[in-house]
Amino acid sequence: MRPPVGAVPAARAARIDSRTDRRTGGRSDRRAAQGAGTRWDSDMTGHMQQPSGRGNPGPAPLSSPGPGPGPGAGASERVALKKEIGLVSACTIIIAWTGQETDKEQMDLDQEVADEGGAVMGCITEGGNIIGSGIFISPKGVLEHSGSVGLALFVWVLGGGVTALGSLCYAELGVAIPKSGGDYAYVTEIFGGLAGFLLLWSAVLIMYPTSLAVISMTFSNYVLQPVFPNCIPPAAASRALSMACLMLLTWVNSSSVRWATHIQDVFTGGKLLALSLIIGVGFVQIFQGHFEELRPSNAFDFWMTPSVGHLALAFLQGSFAFSGWNFLNYVTEELVDPRKNLPRAIFISIPLVTFVYAFTNIAYFTAMSPQELLASNAVAVTFGEKLLGYFSWIMPVSVALSTFGGINGYLFTSSRLCFSGAREGHLPSLLAMIHVRHCTPIPALLVCCGATAVIMLVGDTYTLINYVSFINYLCYGVTVLGLLVLRWRRPALPRPIKVNLLVPIAYLVFWAFLLVFSFISEPMVCGVGVIIILTGVPIFFLGVFWRSKPKCVHRLTESMTRWGQELCFVVYPQGSPEEENGPCQPSPLPTTDKPLKTQ
Repeated sequence: MRPPVGAVPAARAARIDSRTDRRTGGRSDRRAAQGAGTRWDSDMTGHMQQPSGRGNPGPAPLSSPGPGPGPGAGASERVALKKEIGLVSACTIIIAWTGQETDKEQMDLDQEVADEGGAVMGCITEGGNIIGSGIFISPKGVLEHSGSVGLALFVWVLGGGVTALGSLCYAELGVAIPKSGGDYAYVTEIFGGLAGFLLLWSAVLIMYPTSLAVISMTFSNYVLQPVFPNCIPPAAASRALSMACLMLLTWVNSSSVRWATHIQDVFTGGKLLALSLIIGVGFVQIFQGHFEELRPSNAFDFWMTPSVGHLALAFLQGSFAFSGWNFLNYVTEELVDPRKNLPRAIFISIPLVTFVYAFTNIAYFTAMSPQELLASNAVAVTFGEKLLGYFSWIMPVSVALSTFGGINGYLFTSSRLCFSGAREGHLPSLLAMIHVRHCTPIPALLVCCGATAVIMLVGDTYTLINYVSFINYLCYGVTVLGLLVLRWRRPALPRPIKVNLLVPIAYLVFWAFLLVFSFISEPMVCGVGVIIILTGVPIFFLGVFWRSKPKCVHRLTESMTRWGQELCFVVYPQGSPEEENGPCQPSPLPTTDKPLKTQ
């Protein structure tokens, strides 16, 4: 049966819109969408051409997409977001999503499920996701490249300091360019459409799939480690379990948005349980005098002399646990008094996260020698076996629950990023479609699942962490560099928050050190990432910028889009506001849209 080519009811489509517009700076007002066969043919000026073909209607103006009666009602709601996020909630947001990469739309969904509490309650609800799964993965990699316990702890503390510098730079950008959308909005505004597309391209092909692969492999390691207590679990078994978990959660996210949010709520409690138990037992160990590895004479007893390249790789491993610190910039428009609350939230939350990470590692060293930690395939499991006795099963169960919820969150967010990019015309239009009944972006979910499965087959966990952390820092640095470019180009731009010039310079110096020496130490891993990013340049000009494509290309993309619609039973999210339960109807392309810069 051929699916309808029209759209889903407006109220359900509005929920998708509200969760995705933030990734693209609120510029995704293209809620009127093409009929089947629409090609990936948007230029960076916001115009889209109608697909050529027989019987193709001419362009029509975009009607007001309001969810209620009255012209432009929805537009006004989308422009004037409520400022409900205060200081406490801002701190909660940063803490909740540090180490989670960017599970931002998950918070939006919880706000929708419990909208009676408003944005504040939505943020507090997501506080259950405190910290991230990275703290269960990175300690071994940091210690391996540091060469001593003391230097490893220094890397964790300095990593928190560098994160604070980057957060302050993002705070200035957040109030100077008051658009939700974070990195994507800033890079596109400052450097133009190509740079914004490359950031999106790297996120879709590298950042999210690689992070998802790392979390999936960590899940399988913690599940299988008790089954293979005296050896490393077989690689085939680990990858098979990772794939099974990935496909299961892809099916869940494809079937129901509400199921996905319930899984997130239930399973993220494991993270809090595991970290609380580790830190609490660590303090007991210290009070009992079991801190031999932390004494100055032992802490800096190097079993190897780390080179500068080793230190750079140690910071890359640690930075994976700090990823996601920039989420508050994705909701800048909803922050109450961002001039005061944005820097305050940074000064409260980043030190708190750093404290938790440092003391988690200190707790590890009260129970294990460096050699034991390096030999462990699941550090938290080994910690539990040494100190918890009969209750050691709590650690693998807690971390497995935590990582299972992390996989679900990454799948949810990465699929919405593909969805948003397609709505902007930066990705194939099929990825902007949702299922006619479930209102889930099935094509985007399948792309994310497939990309993750491929990456899972080509590298081990710690190589993949170096890979994704290098690309993450590359994008962070380009964004911070944009702060200096913006000061030079537009010195009169109002800046309610203006950091000292030494802050972005210090961050960029560290950024350059990290990228250069990481590239020297791991040229193959880092080089592949750079090459993949650069492949986005011809893709941008051929798929996005080039508007006068031959008719044969139009027909090919139309047929491929139609085939994808029939396979996934998906349509564009557009419906009649007056007839919420009415049948799906085709909707014409808009003739104009909010322009994006092209440079």
